[in-house]
Amino acid sequence: MDKLIFNEDDLKQIQALGITVEQVNSQIEIFKKGPSYLRLNRPCTIGDGIIKIPESQIEEMVAYHQEAAHKGRLLKFVPASGAASRMFKTLLKINNEYEKIRRDEVVKKAKEGAQTFIDFLSFMDGIRNFAFFTDLKSVMGKDGLDADNLIEKGQFKDILEYLLTDRGLNYANLPKGLLKFHSYSEGSRTAMEEHLIEAAEYVRDAEGICRLHFTVSPEHQEKFVALLDKVKPQYEKKYNVKFQVSFSQQKPSTDTIAVDMNNQPFREEDGRLLFRPGGHGALIENLNDIKGDIIYIKNIDNVVPDRLKSETFLWKKVLGGYLSLVQKKIFDYLEKLAKGEIKEDFLDEVLEFAKNSLYISPAGGKEIESVEKKREFLFKKLNRPLRVCGMVKNEGEPGGGPFWVEGKDGSLSLQIVESAQVNMESKEQQEIWNSSTHFNPVDIVCGVRDYKGNPFDLRKYVDPEAVFISQKSKGGRDLKALELPGLWNGAMADWISIFIEVPIITFNPVKTINDLLRKEHQPQ
Repeated sequence: MDKLIFNEDDLKQIQALGITVEQVNSQIEIFKKGPSYLRLNRPCTIGDGIIKIPESQIEEMVAYHQEAAHKGRLLKFVPASGAASRMFKTLLKINNEYEKIRRDEVVKKAKEGAQTFIDFLSFMDGIRNFAFFTDLKSVMGKDGLDADNLIEKGQFKDILEYLLTDRGLNYANLPKGLLKFHSYSEGSRTAMEEHLIEAAEYVRDAEGICRLHFTVSPEHQEKFVALLDKVKPQYEKKYNVKFQVSFSQQKPSTDTIAVDMNNQPFREEDGRLLFRPGGHGALIENLNDIKGDIIYIKNIDNVVPDRLKSETFLWKKVLGGYLSLVQKKIFDYLEKLAKGEIKEDFLDEVLEFAKNSLYISPAGGKEIESVEKKREFLFKKLNRPLRVCGMVKNEGEPGGGPFWVEGKDGSLSLQIVESAQVNMESKEQQEIWNSSTHFNPVDIVCGVRDYKGNPFDLRKYVDPEAVFISQKSKGGRDLKALELPGLWNGAMADWISIFIEVPIITFNPVKTINDLLRKEHQPQ
């Protein structure tokens, strides 16, 4: 411990979070050292890291999925803690900057090419098509305001106030999961409700039980529970299922220290150290605590209306079925490898399977000399958590891409890589990054138990160096923030990874409010 840095109050604050001084010091060292970049070897492409499932095998994969589902092995994990403020960035900017917002002024600025106003005009032109419009009209009506009339007059200030703030729906301060996303004849559904309905199709077991887990912010958990209590009976009856839903929060012990631009601990006005949430990589702790078996991970905002769900359901089953099939083979091999006396031709068979089906080879492609060393290598490499990740063709959406990455020992592994993990100052690395054909829409199925049925300790398979450093500000002062290795990036760096191409229709994220106006999110 450096006594020049931490005083008694600091130590109490650190201890209260469940963090050690050693952890804080090691985080400060990361800031001083700077980011550790991955070394890309080449992008994964179809036939070279990405598998394209032939149509003739789809039925078989669905059957393997159904078998695992019936046994109650499946659970759906939905990171849902993020506030929707980023979704409303454009609307918040306009609402905060203008006392009056009139259509003629908006149109004028849009015609001048101001993107903020172009986006805002699209929002206002489509406002009656949002699933929350009925609620907005209702809450405004209670205060004697006529939303339709204000729209016709081109007076938009009250509409924004009632949508974004606690004068009305307070949408800018709610998490995405609690926002109305889609309209139906019988009413509108939130993103959380769409996830329940999805789960009813591909997570239910033989008894009709559907297991889901949502990670939420402490201040929003009560609202999630209230919504669940309200809608659960009607959906259980409609889909003939029983939902078992659990919630967890990001642990304070995964918060990371912020530093100033000189890499010294950033202190608040009152002298306290500033700790910030460690990003979605912190959720590896939550995933680990569930002690699940086969876990689907999907982001809260990637949902579609019922009319487009069938394709999503099919490919969820294909991914889960493929995992179940490969996992069974891995477990069979591990049971034999664990017994000891193994013939060399069997080891060669397993090596061939590892290379061709799991993209696992000895470092540098070297031959392993002895029988025992072959057995040790295979047992270590196969006895790890397994993930099967959907990959869609790159059509310009932001997101991590699938790459062959070089390890320090010369080995190659399949990784999902974010741009922040790549040294873009290297022309060679930038060219490899730009040549990627696919990206990961966070469509992942995880096998988190070993061949004996015991849960893996997922924290052991994290690459601690795969952190993100970003520049932020607080109270007008610049600071540097540290994000833990991303959940599907560095937090799963040492998992067995399999990448499978899935259709682009399975990826329909809602990053901005206007995304809900896309045809995929609208009723026909």
